[in-house]
Amino acid sequence: MSAGQMPPWLQEQLMKLQQSQQNLQSIMTQKQHLEMEKAETEKALEELKKVGDADAVYKQAGTVLLKSTKKELVDELEEKQEMAKTRATVLEKQETRVKETLKEQESKITEMMKSGSQEPPKAEDNPRK
Repeated sequence: MSAGQMPPWLQEQLMKLQQSQQNLQSIMTQKQHLEMEKAETEKALEELKKVGDADAVYKQAGTVLLKSTKKELVDELEEKQEMAKTRATVLEKQETRVKETLKEQESKITEMMKSGSQEPPKAEDNPRK
């Protein structure tokens, strides 16, 4: 079946499907970045634990290094870890939702193609978005 003879409803469904796949891809990318950030933060915290409380420590702010205290940096990094956890939870939920949507969309397309109808079945439209 070439794109030329593809019924409009099918084109529309395939576009929705593509959109969902892109959403999923974006979520996965964000999760990867988060994992890398998490690893970096953990490594930084590990290194800080080896430092004496009175030792000079520095943190990077853009292109400059600023003098800081061990406690300040530990607090900052732990806060960063907490925020990352929250973001990870949100991403997990989004991922689950998008995967469910994808499954629904795929089976809808399969159904439509099986029935070979030129018109989509008048199924109740899912208002739950």
